[in-house]
Amino acid sequence: MSEAALDLQLLDSLKPGLTSFCYRMLGSIDDADDAVQETYIRVWQSWNSFREESSHKTWIYRIASNLCLDKLRQAKRRTLPVDLTDPADSIIAPRETLPNSTWIWVAPDFGENPEDAFIRKDTLQLCFIALLQVLPPRQRAVLILKDVFEWSSKQIAEALAMSPAAVNSALQRARETMNQNRLRSDELSRMEAEPDRELLLRYVDAFEQFDVNALVELFHEEGCMSMPPFEMWVRGKDDLHKFFSLTRFHCEGSRFIPVTVNGGYPAFAQYMPSPEGSALVPWGIHVLEVKEQKILHVQNFINTELFSRFGLPEQMDR
Repeated sequence: MSEAALDLQLLDSLKPGLTSFCYRMLGSIDDADDAVQETYIRVWQSWNSFREESSHKTWIYRIASNLCLDKLRQAKRRTLPVDLTDPADSIIAPRETLPNSTWIWVAPDFGENPEDAFIRKDTLQLCFIALLQVLPPRQRAVLILKDVFEWSSKQIAEALAMSPAAVNSALQRARETMNQNRLRSDELSRMEAEPDRELLLRYVDAFEQFDVNALVELFHEEGCMSMPPFEMWVRGKDDLHKFFSLTRFHCEGSRFIPVTVNGGYPAFAQYMPSPEGSALVPWGIHVLEVKEQKILHVQNFINTELFSRFGLPEQMDR
């Protein structure tokens, strides 16, 4: 009985780190949670056959890594709208969407665990997650374990069933690829640790009042808004003004709830008037990226399933 309790304690302590590892690998919190659940099932099924060739932690990460690699064999690369297409030429109400499996999605906090406190939060920025997706899956795993989790090459070799020399080779190629790739999402991302609180509050106020002029004034001249799962995204103050004016009927009357995403970065969950008119219902989660006291990029992740994932209410009173 005490041994079983110790096993549960171990799994519980590893869950935040495992989830953040799988999220970086897969780009989706749903897929990451599924991978962790499958990992735990396999751990329990194989616990009695574990050999003391490595630590339990390394062995469990090996199972999680293999599951992620299996999932990625058949998967297409996840991305962000600004990395997939150019900004819209003509401003119309967005219509064309791509499947949820196309996109990188925001994630809630993974839980507090002292062992994982050192894990760099900047590697949870959306632009970094997007950049990771350009790597072949095994190189991705090596780079995350080395440069994010700061594992030794020996630990990584044990976890991924590679030689230390192969780990170092994969790491070198991964770093070269990361340095050579220039994604637009990286250029538009300035997720400062402490974005200007007054600017964030002014955005909320302008949006809830749906004062288009005040809203657009908060953006850089070349500021952007993207809205996965819609392919379309908008760049420049003139086009933003046209876009907000065009979508007034849909957004007017919205309200926001503050949330944190991807390692504690502030964001806002938007609730819009329901078609029935009786309440406000989930719509999207806005992540604002700020530069020089102006909004550089708003990513509005339109996925109502995320709201329950973030522990947000199903609806709000008007």
